[in-house]
Amino acid sequence: MAEAGVLADPRDEGVDLGPEPGTIAEWLRAVLAHRSVLLVLAAKDFKVRYKRATFGVLWAVALPLLQATVMIVVFGRVARFETEAADYTSYVLAGMVAWSYVTSTVAAASTAIVDSASLTDKVWFPRALLVLSPVLANLIGLGITFSLVAVIELVRNGLSADVVLVVPAMALLVLLVTSLSLTAAALHVTFRDVRFIVQAGLMVLFYATPILYPIELLGDLEPVIAVVNPLAGVVDLFQAALAGTSLDGLAVGASVAWTAALTVVAVGLHHRRDRVFVDLL
Repeated sequence: MAEAGVLADPRDEGVDLGPEPGTIAEWLRAVLAHRSVLLVLAAKDFKVRYKRATFGVLWAVALPLLQATVMIVVFGRVARFETEAADYTSYVLAGMVAWSYVTSTVAAASTAIVDSASLTDKVWFPRALLVLSPVLANLIGLGITFSLVAVIELVRNGLSADVVLVVPAMALLVLLVTSLSLTAAALHVTFRDVRFIVQAGLMVLFYATPILYPIELLGDLEPVIAVVNPLAGVVDLFQAALAGTSLDGLAVGASVAWTAALTVVAVGLHHRRDRVFVDLL
């Protein structure tokens, strides 16, 4: 048995959780020690999602591309949205690469602990793994979507050296989604309204993020959106990498700051409350 307040290695026979949480380092070690559990959960999540679907994971690509096509036609041809620095089609496709990962992951991950209550009351493991499972599983769809959009852009306009920006763009996107999902999932255990807040928040963020329109159209609101919208900088990085737009340093810096702040909050919530989550389900 492990000492009180200390999270045990999965090879131990059991774990004795005391009245006070262990240190953050001990919690992080427990998460790493259970990485094999994470891989199993992620594989299960991926297989269940596309079970008996003829086209399987291709739906993860087809749906956002279909949505992007509709938006390009409606807003590019009907509403006449245009971008000075990039082709409008390229601009929307680049933004949708990031957005499709956000919407498919946050919606599932933010309620993962409560949705898996039948599993968590039978065996102990860091509940953060339930949240990280869809984050990891959806990386396959993200990789395929990015690759397809990159090929489309290569054929249509060619790719510039700015495509290397996709590396920090991917890293920032995954870190932001992870920290946001962990925070929402921890709060959802206590406040079940979080499920609906996340749904409403995603809807607002979609229209508040410069995917369909250049951020310059917001006028005086441009710096405000760049700072208060954590996704603005992430999407800007993808658009710079794939569509050749110029980087908005304020938006990117704000996204980095949001990610750092949410990571601190997420780690704090899971470190302190992980041992009591099962009692609140």
